[in-house]
Amino acid sequence: MAYPSVLTDVQTCVDLGVPSRVPIFALGEEFDVEQYDIDYRDYITSPEHMVACWVQAVQTYDYDWVLLHPDDYIEFEPLGVATKTEQRVPPAAVRYPEATAQTLRGLATPDGASAGRMPHHLAGLQGLKEALGDEVVLAGRVAAPFSAVALLYGVEQALMLMMMEPQLFADTAEFMVELMTYWAREQIEAGADALWVGDCVASSGFLSPAHYEQFALAGAKRVCDAVKQAGAWAIYHAGEPSLPHLQLAAEIEPSMINVGEHIDLARVKEALGDRVCLSGNINPIKLFEAKHLDEVEAETVAVIEAGKPGGGYIFNTGEGVPRTTDPQIIATMMRTAKDHCRYDEGETLDV
Repeated sequence: MAYPSVLTDVQTCVDLGVPSRVPIFALGEEFDVEQYDIDYRDYITSPEHMVACWVQAVQTYDYDWVLLHPDDYIEFEPLGVATKTEQRVPPAAVRYPEATAQTLRGLATPDGASAGRMPHHLAGLQGLKEALGDEVVLAGRVAAPFSAVALLYGVEQALMLMMMEPQLFADTAEFMVELMTYWAREQIEAGADALWVGDCVASSGFLSPAHYEQFALAGAKRVCDAVKQAGAWAIYHAGEPSLPHLQLAAEIEPSMINVGEHIDLARVKEALGDRVCLSGNINPIKLFEAKHLDEVEAETVAVIEAGKPGGGYIFNTGEGVPRTTDPQIIATMMRTAKDHCRYDEGETLDV
């Protein structure tokens, strides 16, 4: 797993240069927790288990990063979102605050040192940085403001609010800019090299390009700018397969955009490769459903060879790896990616 130049290579990619090799990531937390074989309710409240789980995952699959992203609700539970966690899956919301001006007036930024599970998350980041040092990229997570409104009120309430009371939506999003900026800085101080800025509710599955530009773009840019100003990389992710939306997302100027599946990465690279570092695009469901490992190899090679030319690309899955994926599939994906990550023809890594 030793990769002493990973931070340098990521910065080279962010600068749209050619690194010594392509860094290899994967959105595997649910899968990796499953392999660690722990009740998810214990995982999300135990920094010790977070560290042990991810150290095992990095050693087993040779990831070049750790994304500590147990679930979406860490900073929303203190705001009044009620969740339920099953034995093997992350928390899910079961009750939201009402989307009203009164609710908004009652909101206050929770204290990362004491509120709910926030201190567990910070301790997990600290422990991972101590355990793995700078030989993997350590990433925390926040929600972009548009999606944060949806996480607070629920998607249906949030989208109705956007159409029926746009000013209240905008005011709530403004609160979320402040909260996510604070929470990002807390994670950076705890050791995070990067922040995953999730914005899936602002994707083309919910918003037209015009609505994205009106309601989502500016807030996401402010959070990404704050992450970069605090000395970390901002990885913007909406799971996006729409080129018009990806072109708008490039205006946010994140450190990189994680591209969703269901779009030709070479097409995205042609359109945006001279503007922003790209990552992602591997379809984890396609891998999950693969009947033979050579299908996994072929898909991995196709994606990395589409993103690799000219630099400015980091290998990653477009969405999360299903927790019940055959471990051989992930091992094959990682081995194949490492075999094709060098820019010197014919040179592969010992993994």
